[in-house]
Amino acid sequence: MKITPYFLILLAAAASAVTLTSPLFASETDDRIELSAKESFVFKTYLKDDDISLQSKDGLVTLTGTVSAPSHRSLAGDTVAGLPGVTAVDNQLIESGQTPAEKSDAWLITKVKATLLLHSNVNGSATEVNTDKGIVTLRGQAASNAQKDLTAEYARDVVGVKEVVNEMTVTADTEQAGKTTMTEKMITLGEKIDDASITALVKTTLFYHRSTSGLNTSVTTKDGVVTLGGKARTGAEKDLAGKFASDVHGVKTVNNTISVE
Repeated sequence: MKITPYFLILLAAAASAVTLTSPLFASETDDRIELSAKESFVFKTYLKDDDISLQSKDGLVTLTGTVSAPSHRSLAGDTVAGLPGVTAVDNQLIESGQTPAEKSDAWLITKVKATLLLHSNVNGSATEVNTDKGIVTLRGQAASNAQKDLTAEYARDVVGVKEVVNEMTVTADTEQAGKTTMTEKMITLGEKIDDASITALVKTTLFYHRSTSGLNTSVTTKDGVVTLGGKARTGAEKDLAGKFASDVHGVKTVNNTISVE
């Protein structure tokens, strides 16, 4: 076939169009990733007071800045990793201030508080947590005996907790017992909790609970429906993973496909 000058011009024009379009597409994707992260439920609630900078380049997201707790670092990374178009996350976030020594009472308070804040059926923000040599004392108000007992159950299952003394009081005063957290207010206003945030919250929940921290579990979310995969040593571990995941903010239902070894 004879190649005419006109044909060569068309080829050159097509190649030029592809060259110009690819960077433009990549730029739009990166902009969308950065905006989606900032507008995510996790970033607007749990991380709203942290100093986090986010930059995406061809799907590789770099997180820099400071966070107030170790759980915030993992929440930020897991949330971004679940966004469409993200290929990898370089999490350079550091914790501000002095980090409590591992397994110290201060460290344990942080762990218990973080765990309670992840669950929707307890009021973590209104629960006072104190520890003394691994013994956790809970104070504050609960809306019911069931909520009081569940708060203690979740605290007891945090790695490092030896015992829980539950001094919470049950009150019928809905103004006090039902104090809404920022999370609950956003849900009440009808703001949708995005799938990436739900996935990150479930992953953090399973990691913080003693009964599920060692599980090799995968978590995916589609329209609020969480699917758990991976392996558990026992049926009890599998059931607990489903229970903990189902009580995370934004989860509609849990599809537990974890297999028992």
